[in-house]
This record gives sequence, structure tokens and C-alpha cells, in this order.
Amino acid sequence: MNNLPAPPPDAIAHSQRLTQAIENDIVAAGGWISFACFMEQVLYRPGLGYYAAGARKFGAAGDFVTAPEISALFGRALARQVMQVMTLSSPYVLEVGAGSGQLAADLLLELEHLGRLPERYFILDLSADLRERQQQTLAAAVPHLLPRVSWLDRLPDHFSGAVVANELLDAMPAHVVAWRENGIFDRGVALDGDAGFVWEERPASGALLAAARQIGEQCQLPPGFESEISLAVSSWAAEWGHRLDRGALLLIDYGFPRREFYHQQRGRGTLMCHYRHHAHPDPFYLPGLQDVTVHVDFTAVIAGAHGAGLDLLGYASQGQFLLNCGILDLLGEIPGGTPEYIRASGAVNTLLMPHEMGELFKVIAIGRGIDDALLGFASGDQGWRL
Repeated sequence: MNNLPAPPPDAIAHSQRLTQAIENDIVAAGGWISFACFMEQVLYRPGLGYYAAGARKFGAAGDFVTAPEISALFGRALARQVMQVMTLSSPYVLEVGAGSGQLAADLLLELEHLGRLPERYFILDLSADLRERQQQTLAAAVPHLLPRVSWLDRLPDHFSGAVVANELLDAMPAHVVAWRENGIFDRGVALDGDAGFVWEERPASGALLAAARQIGEQCQLPPGFESEISLAVSSWAAEWGHRLDRGALLLIDYGFPRREFYHQQRGRGTLMCHYRHHAHPDPFYLPGLQDVTVHVDFTAVIAGAHGAGLDLLGYASQGQFLLNCGILDLLGEIPGGTPEYIRASGAVNTLLMPHEMGELFKVIAIGRGIDDALLGFASGDQGWRL
């Protein structure tokens, strides 16, 4: 890890505090915790986890850049799909995991321009640090619309309208699983003296074992295959079956349908960490200072949602979805040849091109009570692949 930027002393001290807390948890648990538990702690432990503490995460000064930070045209195009969902259900938007607040600002501005502002724009984010940043972003960009915005502490019991989540599912805790000659194992975290956190395998059980067996049979996984299973993602999708009265969830993230996720050429999984715009595979490096993610198994998303009574309304690459929502028309509104156009054109290429974000990122829509075809999936719908 010598190629990564060195953190300042206060950041190292912060990481050491979180490390000690997790080590105490491992000891209290008998010497081992699942990787899903470890991931939850390094990302969300109150006051210490990556998303629960004050480090800057998004944009050039953070660890990674998300689509809303790349260009406002992303949110402006997405607004057209949000508007259609509101028209077909109720005039409310709920954004889950709103990051810097930039997407909320872009959506609100564009919906105002289209004359279809939501009556309320709800944001669910458990990080006090990110809530503060979201409030600052919205106060600077759309101060006149702040009265429409409310922050929630948990999912609503009932909701109708459009639910938006950009790069939320990849940060949900996941188990790391190994299919061995002698069984299926849960790859967890133990302690090894001065070495600190180390991988240690224990036999998988319960819901994880059932899911792993099903995936192994479906995808004909060979012994030695290692990958991730996020029970949290499928459970979260299923939870909306009890809460969504009418409307659609628009979920944007990087990932694959199951047979691609567990392809034999991807035999070491998708676990990845991001620190200061450097990607690397070591989840034990500087706990609390780096993002830890796994790609999304979109088949698991629709399986959880469908089992709870929700419908698949569309599935497409991000590039195709944005094209269907008119992002090139929005780009064309900027005078050609100007510095603004040149910057916007480069950003749109990043969002659309297959070798950039256009193909790896997908958009899936699940919902209830929506009979009309959704704009973002008018062409290129790949729902059959799920």
C-alpha cells in the first residue's frame, strides 16, 4: 500500500480508535466476526465509521467522484424519469443516501424548471456529517426550495412517489463467501497479534448458506470460487414491498445480473476500496478512512423485491437510461464551442461511454401500481437478463 497517499496524524489516530473498537468487538464475539459485520462497522459505526464521521468523501477533495459531481446533466436527465413516476403515483420524492446533496439540488432545480416540483423532497441519510453537508449544498444552490426538503431518520411506514438512490446498494454490508471442495464457507475477520485483522473462514449457515447454495447451483461455481453475497441488499429491496403503496424505486449503481456477477472469470469477487481516488483491494487498510464497496447483484435486487410483491419496471445500463431521458438534448441546449459546452461534453462522455460509467453502472426500477412504460427504459431494457 506504499503507493497510497499518507494520511495526516489526526486521521491515523481516528483510524486507530475505530480499529481498537472493532478488535474489542471481535474478542467479545469469540475471536471472529463475519465480513458483513466488519464492513458495517468500518462504514457506519457511530462517530467513527467512514460514513458516520467527518472526512470529506465526495468530489475532487474526497475519495471518489459520483455522477452528480461529474455533471448537473445527470440529475437533469434523471429528473424527467422522476417527474413521470410522480405523475403516475404521487408528487413526492425520497432520496436515500443523498451524499453531498448535489443530486437533490439538481433534481429540484430541473423539476422546478419543468413545472413539476414535488410537494415534499425527503432525504434519508443516517450520517449527521452528510446531513449537514446536504443542508449546506441545498442552502447554496436552491435556498428558495429548502422549505420543501425534510430529513428522515428511517424509512417511512408508507410512501407513494419516486424513490431515488444513487450508489447506495454498493455500500450495504456484504458477506464474503468461498465455495470449497469440502463445503461453503463464510470468510470473516479474526485477529492475529501484530498482524491485526486477518481473513478466517468458518462454515456458512442459515440464510447465507441457503443463498450460496442457490447461487452455486445456478452459476455452476467451481471449488475455489470466492465472491460476495449481500443479504442486506435483497432484504432492503424486499422491505419496500411493505412500505411502497404506489410508485417506483430508481436505483443506480455499478454491478451485474447474477450470471455475470458470478462469472468464472470473476473468481475473486468484486470487493474494492477507495482512498483519495486510489482503488485497491485491501479492506483492512486504515479502517474508517476509506470506502469499502462490492458490486451489486441486480438479480438479488429484483428477487427480493418481487418476493415482496413489487414489479420490475425496467433495467438498463446507465448510458442507455440517460440517453432515453434526453441527456443529449440537454447537452445540445448549451452553445456549441463554448468552454461550458466542452466541459459538459466531456462529462457526458464519462457518464455514457461503455468504457467509462455508461455500461458498468446500471439503473433498475422496481415498483407498484405503475402500468405505463417508463421513459428511461423506452429502448435498451435488459430486464430479461435478470
